[in-house]
Amino acid sequence: MNTKVFGIDFGTSTIKIYRKNEGVIFDKKNIIALCNNEVMAIGDEAFEMLGKAPDNFLVTYPVKNGVIADIANMLSLLNKAFKQIADKSGKITGADIIVASPTDITEVEKRAFFDLAANSIAKPKKVRVVEKPIADALGAGLDVMNASGVMVVDIGADTTEISIMSLGGIVLSKLVTIGGNKFDDIIISNVRKKYNLVIGNKTAETIKKKLAYAINPEHETIKVYGRDVMNGLPTEAEIDSEFVYETINESLHSIVDAVRIILEKTPPEISSDIIDSGIYITGGSANIKKIDELFAKETELPIYVSNDPANTVVNGLGKILEESSKYDCLAFSLKQTYYGG
Repeated sequence: MNTKVFGIDFGTSTIKIYRKNEGVIFDKKNIIALCNNEVMAIGDEAFEMLGKAPDNFLVTYPVKNGVIADIANMLSLLNKAFKQIADKSGKITGADIIVASPTDITEVEKRAFFDLAANSIAKPKKVRVVEKPIADALGAGLDVMNASGVMVVDIGADTTEISIMSLGGIVLSKLVTIGGNKFDDIIISNVRKKYNLVIGNKTAETIKKKLAYAINPEHETIKVYGRDVMNGLPTEAEIDSEFVYETINESLHSIVDAVRIILEKTPPEISSDIIDSGIYITGGSANIKKIDELFAKETELPIYVSNDPANTVVNGLGKILEESSKYDCLAFSLKQTYYGG
């Protein structure tokens, strides 16, 4: 039996790697820092450089809007990740790898996920792809193999993937370019307008995590620090939850509208299943307070938020690896393309 079996979730903001019989062994920011084309850092170490690095440094996320935007840097990051794993656990060459890929993307974009793993230093014997919503649903504890339809809304960093599944396949899927980073960008813009304060992405993310409500915000405040627009000096401001609610409300309703559109296109037989089973919300932004109440109000359906929403995809990959006799049919292979350099 090959014990070198890995599942990879190339998330927009975080890359996670699951190893069979060991669980999640790599969970870091999907970001790379380079100087003169030489890799200086990856993951959390590179994230610490974001917004602080000199001009000769490039600190970048290789995945944007749910797809691989920079194949060369993503491959460098993945190879560094595998090297760190090998340094801790020994040889990884000859591995079997399963990668999660979004559904509502082009075949070329989908193949890039496969090729990254195939061309990595792991030199895998076999690489297969599983539809990301399928892994997501499995990680949320749903049964995707029977004839009952299930609906999952994965609110990720750059995108929200809305999917309806039945009998181990995707019935309907829609990728919406709204996610946690969009919320951060709007917070940055509105803080500048209202408070004359320039803040960075990390501060905006902190504001979102601590103060964001999807509906009926409770009054909470935090102090944040940034640069005054008028005089350019460092200063502070007190941000409240009502301001954050008003800031992200429109974007959240855009996601809800997309969910309603998918529901309108759903076959009647599956619609009856969803009335009974409800909608499951996953992804990092599922942690926004009262998001289940907003979706319940707008759809009039039962809403469930996963217990570990940020890790449902990688946990679903883990379930496929650990229970291969039951779920192995969900993964499929693609033709490899070699990216030489």
